[in-house]
Amino acid sequence: MRKLINALAMAALVAAPAFAQEKVNLSIGTGGTGGVYYPLGGGMANVLSKYVPGMAATAEVTGGSVANLQLIGTGKPYIGLSMTDAALDAFKGEDKFKGNKVELRTLAILYPNRMHVVSIEGTGVSSMKDLRGKRVSTGSPGSATEVMAFRVIEAAGLDKDKDMRRERLGVAESVNALKDKKIDAFFWVGGLPTAAVTDLAATPGVKIKMIDHAETVGPMNKKYGNLYVEDTIPRATYSGMAADNKQATVMNILVAHANMSDQTAYNIVKTIFEKQPELVAVHKEAENIKFENQKAAATPVPFHPGALKYFKEKGVKLQ
Repeated sequence: MRKLINALAMAALVAAPAFAQEKVNLSIGTGGTGGVYYPLGGGMANVLSKYVPGMAATAEVTGGSVANLQLIGTGKPYIGLSMTDAALDAFKGEDKFKGNKVELRTLAILYPNRMHVVSIEGTGVSSMKDLRGKRVSTGSPGSATEVMAFRVIEAAGLDKDKDMRRERLGVAESVNALKDKKIDAFFWVGGLPTAAVTDLAATPGVKIKMIDHAETVGPMNKKYGNLYVEDTIPRATYSGMAADNKQATVMNILVAHANMSDQTAYNIVKTIFEKQPELVAVHKEAENIKFENQKAAATPVPFHPGALKYFKEKGVKLQ
């Protein structure tokens, strides 16, 4: 009997490492506090810490997509939310990433990001051409808002440096500056609804004006690839909208460095999909994190092998 007990004890010791959990301290690059990235990233950090054994995840306030991609480029344990246009620049080592190519991999397609070009009554801004000579915020430094804003401005036939007095503010700061009449309009690309824009629209004595710019999609896609689609922000999204806003949309993705282990990537993707209701409770845009939206054509960055393993198990066809 003693020999049997000893043999079982030895077997347990030998087997123990096979069941040892991978210890991972993970940071999630998000965005500013007035957008969708930050609350959604916080929700992800919560479910990953709660349900993945050995994982401790935290969400960080950042400048947005570009800053998140730069953090991932350090090779440290980061994942980040990003728009596909900024991610493509990082993956190819272009524009803000010239000479600093990032070995990115897609973990999941998240939700559509709508470009908001926002003004209020009394500024004289009703169309893109009205931005000429105005004070305009094009997004915070290191944000994908700035990347896309420059492209929309260019596609509208305007010069970002010569045709306007430009500020570089995040969405919450832009809203405050517009309320205080320090700027006349601002660009913001984010999910629906964006809390800071909701706040602006609900401000007494303020009537929001959403500027149509869907006509910029064609020229942008011709120059930068098929990253953008003509889309609509429904009139009911923000209080006081006069009509549906015809605008440009780009997809959001969750990305990681190629050096992330397959198991960690698998655990992240599995948990996000299986605990999606908890993310929806944090922000409505999480409803768009769906299996049917996981398409290779929806992201210019290859999927991580760990993500592919999970999607294969779930019968998801990415093509």
